[in-house]
Amino acid sequence: MKYSYVVFPDETEVTYSDPDSDGNVRVRIETPIDRGFKSLECILPSYTIVENTGYTDAETQSLMDFLCDNAHLILEYAAVGGFENAAAI
Repeated sequence: MKYSYVVFPDETEVTYSDPDSDGNVRVRIETPIDRGFKSLECILPSYTIVENTGYTDAETQSLMDFLCDNAHLILEYAAVGGFENAAAI
């Protein structure tokens, strides 16, 4: 399952998956551009980037800083089936 975490004013959206059997969560970030999207996919909690299409090094670093600041929440929400179920935590 894929859950939305946040949509920024520039329409960049951060989504995340359910944890896999090893507890890894896939985080996908997409920013709309002319004729498509920039996209970045990262695995938490290892912070391994598995895809980066279109983001500059500076943009990638900024997105990774955001993920570092928010990983604990994303992992917590993923473990309970999304933000909507997090109230039970």
